[in-house]
Amino acid sequence: MNKNIGYAIAFAIALAAPFVGYPVFLMKLLCFSLFACAFNLLIGFTGLLSFGHAAFFGGAGYIAGYALRDLGWPFELGLLAGILGAALIGLVMGTLAIRRQGIYFSMITLALAQMVYFGALRAPFTGGEDGLQGVPRGKLLGLVDLANDTVLYFVVLAICVAGFALIVRTVHSPFGQVLKAIKENEPRAVSLGYDVDKYKLMAFVLSAALAGLAGATKTVVLGFETLTDVHWTMSGLVILMTLVGGMGTLAGPMLGAVIIILLENKLGDIGTFLARNTGVEWFNTLGEAVSMVTGLIFVACVLLFRRGIIGEIVARFDHKKPA
Repeated sequence: MNKNIGYAIAFAIALAAPFVGYPVFLMKLLCFSLFACAFNLLIGFTGLLSFGHAAFFGGAGYIAGYALRDLGWPFELGLLAGILGAALIGLVMGTLAIRRQGIYFSMITLALAQMVYFGALRAPFTGGEDGLQGVPRGKLLGLVDLANDTVLYFVVLAICVAGFALIVRTVHSPFGQVLKAIKENEPRAVSLGYDVDKYKLMAFVLSAALAGLAGATKTVVLGFETLTDVHWTMSGLVILMTLVGGMGTLAGPMLGAVIIILLENKLGDIGTFLARNTGVEWFNTLGEAVSMVTGLIFVACVLLFRRGIIGEIVARFDHKKPA
C-alpha cells in the first residue's frame, strides 16, 4: 500500500511538473528514468551486467529519427521502428553474449556495443559526427500536433508510465520470479528444469526494447540524435544511475536518473548561484567538474549507501517493521 501511495504522489507531481518547470528538460528526465529502469530489469532482477545498453538507447534514436525525418513515417511508426530496431540489436547481442557469465558477458556486450558505435559513426544516414538533425515530432494519431512542448510532455509521460508498468508487471509475473531465481542461484534454477539461457535472452531483449523506447522518445523530444547516446560512456552513465538510486528496486533507478541528469544540466547554474551569494569564485568552476562531482556521489553511495538511496530506505524501513 505504501508503494502505491508513493507512486500516486510521484505521478501527481509529474502531472503538475510541466506547469512549473521547463517541459523539454522534464521530458529528458522521463526518458532517462525509463532507460535506467530498463537497464535495472536486466542487472537488478536477472543479475546480468551489460556494458552495451547505449547501443539500444542510441541505436533506437537513430532508427526512429531516420524513419521520421527521411522516410516520413508518422510518430507512432517511428517509435515502433526504434523499439524493433533496439530489440533486434538486443537479440543479436544477447545470442552472442548470453552463454557467458560475469565479466566475460559484460566485455562481450561492450565490444558489440562499440561495433554499433562505429557503425553509427560511418553510416551515411546518421550524419556521422554532426549527428542526425532536424527530426520532426509529427502528430499523435495524425490529429494531435506534438510541436507544443506541454502536449508532447503528457504523451512522453504516458509512454514512460506504460513502460514502467510493463516492467512492474514483468517483475511480479511468473516470468519475473524465474529471473529472480536465476539471479539468486542459477545452478538451482537449471536443476529445476528451467531453460536458463532462454529466460536470460528474453530478459535481455525486453530490456533492450524498453531502452530503445526511451532512446527513440528522447530523439523525438530533442529533435536530434548524436554519437553521445551510442558511446560506451552512456552505458556507464546508466549503470551509475541504477547504482545510485538502488539496484533491484523499482523506483531507485528513476531517482538515480533524476539526480545524475539534474547534476549534469544544473550544476553550472548551482555553482553560479553559490558564487554570487557567497563570494567564493571557485563555485563558478563547478559546471566544468560534473564528472568529478558525479564520481564523488558514486563513491559516497558505495561507502554509505551500499544498496543505493532507495535500497537503503527500504532496508531500514523493513528492519523497523515488527516481527
